[in-house]
Parts: sequence; C-alpha cells; structure tokens
Amino acid sequence: MKFIRNLFDKQEAHFVKGGKLARLYPLYEAIDTFLFTSGEVNRGTTHVRDSIDLKRLMSMVIIALTPCIIMGMYNTGFLANSAISAMNLSEVPGWRAECLLYMGLGFDPTSIIGNIIHGLLYFLPIFIVTNIAGLSIELLFSVVRKHEINEGFLVTGMLMPMIVPASIPLWQVAVAVIFAVTFAKEVFGGTGKNFLNPALAARAFLFFAYPGEISGDAVWVAVDGHTGATALSQLAAGGTAALTDTWWDAFLGFIPGSFGETSTLACLLGAMFLIYTGIGSWRIMLSVLVGMITLSFLFNIIGSDTNPMFAVGPSWHLVTGGFAFGTVFMATDPVTAATTNMGKYYYGLLIGFMVVLVRVINPAFPEGMMLAILFGNLFAPIIDYFVVESNIKRRELKNGIR
Repeated sequence: MKFIRNLFDKQEAHFVKGGKLARLYPLYEAIDTFLFTSGEVNRGTTHVRDSIDLKRLMSMVIIALTPCIIMGMYNTGFLANSAISAMNLSEVPGWRAECLLYMGLGFDPTSIIGNIIHGLLYFLPIFIVTNIAGLSIELLFSVVRKHEINEGFLVTGMLMPMIVPASIPLWQVAVAVIFAVTFAKEVFGGTGKNFLNPALAARAFLFFAYPGEISGDAVWVAVDGHTGATALSQLAAGGTAALTDTWWDAFLGFIPGSFGETSTLACLLGAMFLIYTGIGSWRIMLSVLVGMITLSFLFNIIGSDTNPMFAVGPSWHLVTGGFAFGTVFMATDPVTAATTNMGKYYYGLLIGFMVVLVRVINPAFPEGMMLAILFGNLFAPIIDYFVVESNIKRRELKNGIR
C-alpha cells in the first residue's frame, strides 16, 4: 500500500490546478479517497457534532444490505435451477450456463453454493453496468462543476440491482441509471440536494418506458420460457386462495421477485443494523408499518365481492412485493425523507397508506411501494415545513409572543 500511496503522491501534481490533467482531478480524488483516508484535516477551533461522514454512512447502509444481497442471489439461482430441473432441459444456452458447467456446479437447486453462484452471475453484470453508467454521469458533472465526486452513488449503485428483475436487459439498466442520476439528482445539485430517490426514479423510468421487462409473470424467474407470478400478482388475481407459496416462503424469501424484495427476514436484519447504528430512522420504519396495518385492516372490514385485495391482511402486505425492502432502505433515505422527528411520522404514515391504497384500489398494478415512496418524497419538504411552522407557533404561544 505504501508503494501505491507514493505513486498517487507523485502523480498529484498533474491533476491539481495548473497541471496537465487538472480537469480530471475529480476522478483522481475519487480513487485516492476510495483507497486511502483523506489527508486534509480541520485545524483550529472547529466544532464537530458527529464523527460520521458521508462515506461511513454509505458504508453502513451497504453492510445492512448484505443479508438481502446474499439471499437475493441465492433465491435467484434457486428459482432458476428449480425451473431448469422442472423443465428437464438437456441444454441451457448462455454464458452463465457455460460458467456453471465449467465450475462443475450444474443446475442443482439443492446446492447452496450453486444457487448463490448462479444468482451472482445475474447480479454482478447489473451491478457493474449500474456503477459504470452512474459514476460516469457523476464524473461528468463533477468535471463541469469543478468539484470532487462524492460518495452518494455508492448506495444507489447497490440499491439499483436489488429492485430490478434478474433477467432485465443490461442496456435498459444503463439507460435508466443515466436518466435517474441526471434528472433526479444532478440537475438539482447532486447528493444532498435531490428530492427523489435516484434508484426508485430509475425503476419508475423502467416501469413506464419498458414495462414488458419489469412487470408480468415471465420476468421474475431467470429462465427463458418459464413463467412465475409474484405473490402480489396471485393475490390480486384470486386472493390468498390463489397463492402457491406459504407465508413462511414469502417471509424467508423463496418466492419470485426482484433481488432485494423477496426476503423480509433479510430486510429485518438490515433494519436492526441501521437502527442500532443510528443510520436508519426507526420513526419512519415504524410509521410506514403502522400506516400499512391501519389501512389494510380498514379495507378488510369494508370488504369487496369483486376485488380480492380487500381481504388481504397486513401480514401478507408485509412479506410480499417491495414493502419490507422499501420501508427499510428506500423510505429512510436521509436526503429524500422528512428530517424533523414529527415529520418522519407523518411521512411514514403517508407511505404506508399509499402503498396499500395502490395495491388494493388499483388491482391492475398490484405493487405500490415504488409509487408510494416517490409520492412521499414529493411531500417530505412540505411536511417538514408545516412541522417547523407548528413548532414556531407553539413556542410563540408558550412565551407569550403575539
């Protein structure tokens, strides 16, 4: 490492102001601070309220995502291998099949390592394309604005692969990420100034631009010619009687879906870590859950003879679709969520209400978490505004100020 440190120090003169490669200083600085801690420190009478920085915050979120990533890869490989075995395919086309056969793993759904490796072969290309596309846009804006690349994309680059189907075309991933980073983040000033979650903005772009690759029954199991409806689709079609999986299958994550949305257990492990480290807001997570339970119980009481989603209880809303993943990792985004303590409760309740409202009232679109969180993002600033104004008026009355 000392050799690399010396190498970077020798090349620094070419990238600083006046050097031949000064315009590429953001790229140099990003690689330097990724490999080493910053050599710049505050001196004098500085005031430090918290030792955490953006890089450490993002790193904590990635650690919290680890159970979802591992379970997502395992489930993707498990479903694909199970489908291949059920279809009795003598030959499976594609480079992934060649890699598995070369490693001597085959398509055995009982092999834990084989399932994880098979899922990794789907996850890794999406992850690489996401980061290349997103970081390229970040670098472009950093060069134009003449400032360093921040670490804000670290989490977006990890979240994006978790909320799309394993078989999605990679070029669509690149287009969606470029659109989201540009129009949902950078045009507003970059990290800390965007009002929409970039990963969700990318998924929304995919849903409306290429619905065939991100919805329906043929995209959730990564085997051509195999269809596997999500639990939410089955609930929308015939209620709990139409489900082919048990509640525990959904809770543990053995159901069709995106990489990160299938295992509620993995999401709960991530939630505990985020709450313990103080990175994720327990107020938001709790209020989203309360909002979902309240409205789903209300619909259960109202009932419907034509819409089976009215009868779906909160226990199924919890373990199906992207509810758990969205609640833990998306709704709690510190940039796009409400920032006041009371505002976080209102913000979470709004999302909890909205996700059930979309799922139940609009059976043609059974998943509502993406739209609910984006809707909440739009209202987060105004929620904080009214909370602050309410606090000001309350204190004026308390102190006798008219």
